Amino acid sequence: MPDCLLECCARCLVGAPFASLVATGLCFFGVALFCGCGHEALTGTEKLIETYFSKNYQDYEYLINVIHAFQYVIYGTASFFFLYGALLLAEGFYTTGAVRQIFGDYKTTICGKGLSATVTGGQKGRGSRGQHQAHSLERVCHCLGKWLGHPDKFVGITYALTVVWLLVFACSAVPVYIYFNTWTTCQSIAFPSKTSASIGSLCADARMYGVLPWNAFPGKVCGSNLLSICKTAEFQMTFHLFIAAFVGAAATLISLLTFMIAATYNFAVLKLMGRGTKF
Repeated sequence: MPDCLLECCARCLVGAPFASLVATGLCFFGVALFCGCGHEALTGTEKLIETYFSKNYQDYEYLINVIHAFQYVIYGTASFFFLYGALLLAEGFYTTGAVRQIFGDYKTTICGKGLSATVTGGQKGRGSRGQHQAHSLERVCHCLGKWLGHPDKFVGITYALTVVWLLVFACSAVPVYIYFNTWTTCQSIAFPSKTSASIGSLCADARMYGVLPWNAFPGKVCGSNLLSICKTAEFQMTFHLFIAAFVGAAATLISLLTFMIAATYNFAVLKLMGRGTKF
């Protein structure tokens, strides 16, 4: 029995889908970074707007509702991607040659029998309880094999997710651009010799980016007041959190592209050659 389990482990390690393993780790890291930092950056933006750019709640009420909606979307995004990443990793293992052989011939191979006996408790598997456990495990394996045995479905879903996430990646660059422009303006105020404009005319206008309506007051901050905002810990932290969220979105996009390439290659091998692969 131990020799059989060691044989199973050895086959799993030899046929491990290393590209899928790397992509899964990168996906988990990217999603965690994007969701965690993005959530806190949105909270920081809300505080900055209501503290420095508008004193009237009605001016930024819509913005707060949008921020809260995005935060709820972030919760769902994190849950979905962690689940889907694990499913893609399982698909990568299943379509690997050695694991596919173990999993696909689960009931007939010596290794499958040894694993079944171990899970169901050896000789106890002959009783009614053992038979019920074996039947349940067999049904689970059958369901998993039914879903994981069709990599073409994962190719299509992953391709659609990649296109959607490409839009998310582009949108995550917008706040980085806004904060970078504000930080650049602050640098011009801090070092007047670098610009020919007067300090009082250098402003950060939240209305210009659509963050606040045009009738919001004051809606913009100029000169030394803007420089003092840029020096606050809230602004610096929010700016860096948006950068981290942007990096997380990029990492997730790379992981999805890796998943898509690996799933496409595995599907092609299984379809054209009728066997698994070690990709």
